[in-house]
Amino acid sequence: MTKITVQSSKAVKPDYGGGDTPATAFVPLTVFDLISFDDYMFGVHAFHPPSPPTAALEAGLARALAEYREWAGRLHAEAATGRRGILLNDAGARLVEAAAADGATLASVMPPQPTPEVRRLHPSGGDGAGELMLVQVTRFACGSLVVGHAMHHAVGDGFAISRFLVAWGQATRGVAIDPVPVHDRTSFFAPRDPPRVEFEHRGAEFKVPREKRKDDDARRSIGGGAGSGGDEVVVRHVRFSREFISELKSRASASSGAPRPYSTAQCLAAHLWRCVTRARGLGGGGGGRRATALHLAVNGRARMSRPPVPEAYTGNLVLWAHPATTARDLLAGALGRAAELVRAAAARVDDAYFRSFIDFASSGAVEEEGLVPPLADPEAAALGADVAVYCLLRVPFYDVDFGGGRQFFYTPGYYPAEGVVYILPPSPLGDGSVEAHVSLFSRAMETFKACCFSIEHHEALQDQ
Repeated sequence: MTKITVQSSKAVKPDYGGGDTPATAFVPLTVFDLISFDDYMFGVHAFHPPSPPTAALEAGLARALAEYREWAGRLHAEAATGRRGILLNDAGARLVEAAAADGATLASVMPPQPTPEVRRLHPSGGDGAGELMLVQVTRFACGSLVVGHAMHHAVGDGFAISRFLVAWGQATRGVAIDPVPVHDRTSFFAPRDPPRVEFEHRGAEFKVPREKRKDDDARRSIGGGAGSGGDEVVVRHVRFSREFISELKSRASASSGAPRPYSTAQCLAAHLWRCVTRARGLGGGGGGRRATALHLAVNGRARMSRPPVPEAYTGNLVLWAHPATTARDLLAGALGRAAELVRAAAARVDDAYFRSFIDFASSGAVEEEGLVPPLADPEAAALGADVAVYCLLRVPFYDVDFGGGRQFFYTPGYYPAEGVVYILPPSPLGDGSVEAHVSLFSRAMETFKACCFSIEHHEALQDQ
């Protein structure tokens, strides 16, 4: 195993270019921030040489933090009200400089499949200093550069994080930051007067805490059996070619008779939902009667319209669609049926749904009933028969460029959370392929690999 040696670690504070330093301010977290995962999100970005010197990266980071001040702040709770928010105090982000020992090249530490060793390439979140962003710059003898990040989810979602990383690259190259970030965490999400809660948000965005529930034993059943049995969760990297995706979309549309074709995201989400369900052994017997849901992250920047929220908004703005069926119907039906379930559920998470959520989350009912976001559950990753999909196809991670050209490789870190799927941004190879990371118990992975590249395999099962 190649050793990664940390050479320096420092706090980088915003550089306002000689202008006045803004006063310290407190920005309350929004209802969308408060339901997000209260921990760090990780990512690893790899670049071919030439690589900029660390001094240039540090100077660019300081300039970018002046535009994205929240990432240099700290989470804080007001003593009088208990409200959580971001204290804009310019305490700084953490910059770690590291190098691979013994003349190692990047290829020697970047295996074709994700492994726990990937964690060596990004800083661990939360070292006691309370930084909301930590970045690690690792250099290799071949001249390649890896930038790993740990950024707190309470501050921003994946889209917001990608925008900051792009801005960091722009600042390092000495060009204007574009688009200009939008920080307003108040006016876009004001509840209506009177409030109109038109949808049921209990059980979707909020739930009763585990200690108040009576079905703990049932929820401990993971993967269709009686628990994990000590089985290890592993992550599989898969790449779907342009031709495979084209065939997937063609068959999905043909089998459903839909008036318009399904998107790449809809088809891949439906396909992977089916593959994971089959790999878990839920297709037949008693397992076929089990309900299975796909939890699909939906970006509100593309959905909210009254008022619209700019793409450059820097906070969290994600809710979830929950298409559901039984395992038997999911696998016995055509791919198009699963794709239609995905499309219809995602379409329901529209402006009206986002506004209804804001009104409910602001009504006081959450506090009165002691409700919590599902992601606050320490066993939230135990999805049972369900699958969670984070689709990053439109997230501009591959636009990050520190001066030596755009990155050639991106991975969302190493997330061994059973049943979680990441559909990654389109391949930088320009060949139309799309990659995904799938986490499953190791006992199910061989079955998953056998069916994930075969549309015919699923169609043959329908005829049995």
